[in-house]
Order: sequence, then C-alpha cells, then structure tokens
Amino acid sequence: MNFFDKEPKFIQEERSKLRDYISRGISAFLVILAGIICFFIFLRFESIAKAIGTIAEVLAPIIYGFVLAFLLNPIVKRVEGWVTPSLRKLLKKEEGAQKTARGIGIFSGIVVAIIVVVALLNMLIPELYKSIKDLVVTLPEELSQWGKDINTLIKGNSTVDNLVKSVLIQGKDAIENWVEKDLLNWVQNDLFKQTNQIITGVTTGVISVVNVVLNILVGVIVSIYVLYSKEKFASQSKKIVYAMMKPTTANNLIHIAKKANTIFSGFIIGKIIDSAIIGVLCFIGLSILKMPYTLLVSVIVGVTNVIPFFGPFIGAIPSAILIMLVDPMKGLYFIIFVLLLQQLDGNVIGPKILGDSTGLSSFWVIFSILVSGGLFGFVGMIVGVPTFALIYYIIKMYIQQRLEQKKLPTDTDCYTETNYVDEEGNFISIEEIQKEEEKEDADSSTE
Repeated sequence: MNFFDKEPKFIQEERSKLRDYISRGISAFLVILAGIICFFIFLRFESIAKAIGTIAEVLAPIIYGFVLAFLLNPIVKRVEGWVTPSLRKLLKKEEGAQKTARGIGIFSGIVVAIIVVVALLNMLIPELYKSIKDLVVTLPEELSQWGKDINTLIKGNSTVDNLVKSVLIQGKDAIENWVEKDLLNWVQNDLFKQTNQIITGVTTGVISVVNVVLNILVGVIVSIYVLYSKEKFASQSKKIVYAMMKPTTANNLIHIAKKANTIFSGFIIGKIIDSAIIGVLCFIGLSILKMPYTLLVSVIVGVTNVIPFFGPFIGAIPSAILIMLVDPMKGLYFIIFVLLLQQLDGNVIGPKILGDSTGLSSFWVIFSILVSGGLFGFVGMIVGVPTFALIYYIIKMYIQQRLEQKKLPTDTDCYTETNYVDEEGNFISIEEIQKEEEKEDADSSTE
C-alpha cells in the first residue's frame, strides 16, 4: 500500500494552552483577512473577472494540453504496459525500453484521439448538412399541411372561426403599424450601423474559431511533453510541497491530490465510456424504430450524456423538436425511448462503469450540477460532480476524525432523534438504555 493512500490525520495531538491560543488568534486573523478579501472581490468583481478571463485566455493552450494529457493517460499507461515486456527483451537497456514504450503509448493515444475526432466529424457534419437540407425542403410542406388541418378544424366550429378572424385582424393591424413606423425607422437609421456590427461580429467569431483551433494544436504538443515527463512533474511538485510546508501538512495535501486524481479520472473517463455506449444504443434503437435523423440525434444524445443526470434530457429536447417537425408521433415515441434509455443508463450501465467513484448521494449530485453549472456553464456541469465529491470527502474525513477524538460514534445511523450527547461529552443511546431497563424489569419479575 502506498504511504499516501493512507487516510491523513487532520486532528493533531493535544497542544499547550499558549500554543492553542496563538493558533486561535492566527485563525481569527486569517478569517478576518479572508472576509476583507471577499469584500474587495465583490467590489471589484468585474475587473477581477476580466483579469481572470485574460489569464485563462493566455493559459488556454497549457490548460488544453493538461486536460488532453489527463484524458489520454489511461490509454498511454495501458499501451505502455503491453509493449514494455517485449521491448525489454529486444533492447538491452531498461531506460531505453521504458522511453520507447512511453513514446509508443503517447503516439497510440494521439492516434486514438484523432480517429475519434475525425469519426465524429465525418458522422456529424454530413448528417447535419443533410438534416438542414431536408428540413428546408420539407418544412414548408409540413407547415402547409398544418395550416390545412387547422383550417379544417376552424370551419367545423363557428366560435373558433370568429376568434381566429379577430386575432388575424388584430395581427394584420399590428403588422401594418410596425411596418409603417418601426421598420422604416430601422431601415433609415439603424440598418447601416447594424450591418457593420454584424460584419464585426462575424469577423470576431472567425478569429475566435481560428484561435481555438491554434490553442488546441498547441495543446496537443503540450500534452505530449506532459505525458512524456509526467513522473518528473509529479516529483517536482512533491519536492515543492515538502519544501514549503510541514511534513504532516504536505502528506495531507499529497493524499488529497492522489484522491482527486482517483475521483476525477474514475468519473470523467468512466462517463466518456458510458456516453459512448449510450450513443451506440441510441443509434441502434432509433434505427429499429425508423426515426429520422438517426445518426445526428444519437451523437447529440451521446455527447450530452457526459453531463450527469440532466444530460440525456438536455440532448433529448432539441432532438425531439427536430423529429416532431417530420412526424409528431415519432417525436412522442422518441421521448418515451429516451426516458427508457435514461433509466437503463442510471440503474444498470452507469453504476456498472462508474461504480461508487464519487461517493455522493443523488441529492448532492443534483446540487453540485446546478451550482457549478450556474457558475461555470457547460464545463461546470461536467466537472462539478467530481469537484464536489472531493470537497465532500475532505469534510467527511475531518468530521470523522473530530468525532473519534471526542470518542463519539462515526456512524450516521447512531444520530437519531432520540440519541444524544450529554454535557460530559458521553454518547447516550436510548435503545441501549431501554434494553437495560427491560432486562432489569425481567430480572426483578423473576425474583
């Protein structure tokens, strides 16, 4: 067992009163300082947010590189483990075999990533083009048919007919007023300005896309260096931690870092595998049901499934609307199918792949998604669950150690409404007292 796999001790041995007073004073000072900093942040929130955004933009290639290295690391490790024994037989030097195996693993990981991206683009772009083209062709016919159906319905009901006529007259008057006043003013005064804004927006969007592509390419290069020297980076980080902190604090921090790696890798990589399976099952199911836009909808459902809990529904809403434009009944069937698929994922596939990688209940999963999604958007919805799981783990560890120090039970089931802790700090179990009283009554009755 690795030393850092052991649960760290946050609670230290009893200290002298003087040292305890000093520690409390420092803690109070730090709390006040943190409050002042938070107040300053709230006052200068826009400036600080802008500064953070600028820093994040500058560091984007490095961030992409570390994220890509994190995702490719399982593939690199697996390939490296496969080829290392064979390379040891071919090459005499152990160091040469390890470096060659590492290079083969990194190359394999990059190739797998490129294959996945190219495959997704080849599936998605032609299907998206075909879907838009079909929609443009069929939508007028569908709208015309809906108009005929509505017209038939109106003719059979005089009340509805009069109501529709009244609405149409009011709508006609409103449109005429809008054309005479608002539209002419907009064309005469604002059209040229907005045209310039549109051109500027399009140009900015193109530049942003180019920057993202360049950042990703640089990120790929960064990920290669990170994967090749990951042990060295880890050793350097540990050296800095031990140099800056006390041994106990450093060991605690390293343990938490290892736990974070376990939680994040287990959850995110497991979720990617889970989403790929759901995408394939969705494609098979939609093909059997002969749904329109099968490939496009399957990709949407699979990608959005990366988001825990809400993912399938986020992907299902636009997909259902797209299918309903072609056939409303098939859209209804699709919603039922997605609900069944979500139940299969939540109760069978997801637990099998992910296991208990987070240790969170359903409530805390939903809580973490809503909070992190509200603060950080799409990325927050993905990483919010493992982040909160790590925070939950630290708090749980600290609370358990505090209870152990006070010689109180750590099992949550012990803290019912009836059980309590007396003024001397002793845990009082009502059930045990009742059992003792019943035993005494039984003994007295036998006497």
